[in-house]
Amino acid sequence: MSAAIADQIPNTAGEAHNNGDVVLDVKDLTVSFPTEEGLVRAVSNLTYQARLGRTLAIVGESGSGKSVSSMAVLGLHNMKRTRITGSIMLDGEQLVGASRSTFQRIRSDKVAMVFQDPQSSLHPFYKIGDQIAEAYRTHHKVSRAVASKRAVEMLDLVGIPNPQRRAKQYPHEFSGGMRQRAMIALGLVNNPKLLIADEPTTALDVTVQAQILDLINDLRKEFGSAVVLITHDLAVVAETADDIVVMYAGRGVEKGDAKEVLARPAHPYTYGLLQSLPSHSEELEELKAIKGAPPSLLNLPPGCSFHPRCAFKDLVGERCWTELPEWRPAPGINNRLIRCHLEDPVGTIAADEEASR
Repeated sequence: MSAAIADQIPNTAGEAHNNGDVVLDVKDLTVSFPTEEGLVRAVSNLTYQARLGRTLAIVGESGSGKSVSSMAVLGLHNMKRTRITGSIMLDGEQLVGASRSTFQRIRSDKVAMVFQDPQSSLHPFYKIGDQIAEAYRTHHKVSRAVASKRAVEMLDLVGIPNPQRRAKQYPHEFSGGMRQRAMIALGLVNNPKLLIADEPTTALDVTVQAQILDLINDLRKEFGSAVVLITHDLAVVAETADDIVVMYAGRGVEKGDAKEVLARPAHPYTYGLLQSLPSHSEELEELKAIKGAPPSLLNLPPGCSFHPRCAFKDLVGERCWTELPEWRPAPGINNRLIRCHLEDPVGTIAADEEASR
């Protein structure tokens, strides 16, 4: 990606940002897994930035590479079975090719992750408070008493009632929402600059989902950290995210200001995702689903990976299935980047939506 294009990665309107605000800078990240059937390209040339005090949403269907890319940031892949190229700069430190000890040092201290299933992420045989205290002592030379006090403070901070008593309980004694709050406390105990939340509300009911998202948002403001939110739920993105990267088949296809992207999509895939939402389809004659299924990462289609499912490929023709689109500014929209061959994607999408009403 050229410097000119990279400079167009959007900021929130009215807010000035400089390079000092960028805590995570991912460039041309490719993550592949050699298998007996061939090379699985789970992530291909992914580029994005996460800035302090902001939430970046990474969106896409299951298997689009969202979680795989974030696991690379934390060094959670089996390096003997994984090929990673490109660049991952975290707080000025290169992580591609970094040693195991480097990742052990930065986890929880500079970057932490809240996983989708806290039940499997928390150790069932250790008390909640002990697990949080251990994470704190790993990066601070303090006594067990000081670390235990810190654990109670964190449980109180994330809204767990009677934190002193709860700190002495085991994960199975917590509800799903309480376990997720405990995971957030565990992730933030060392005040990391970056928090990655991987589908943090999937297994929770709607009311608890809203509470967890509000909590993450409040803590982001309080700690001044950056948040990378991995999700397939565009309603969640609309409520919480500042910026968005839409992924398809391991590649980014659209990025920009989250609310602007959801209000005015410029890539056919993003448009298809929005059309499949009931709230977006209220004014349309019927709910529309994207035809077909995502391609196999073992054998990606030539050209644009989305072209077999794209409703507009006939407007472009051969380029769609022979030439991989590069990042380019979306015509007529400031601070928006897309990978698409359509000459006027915004106008084409707007005309199709109007015809559907």
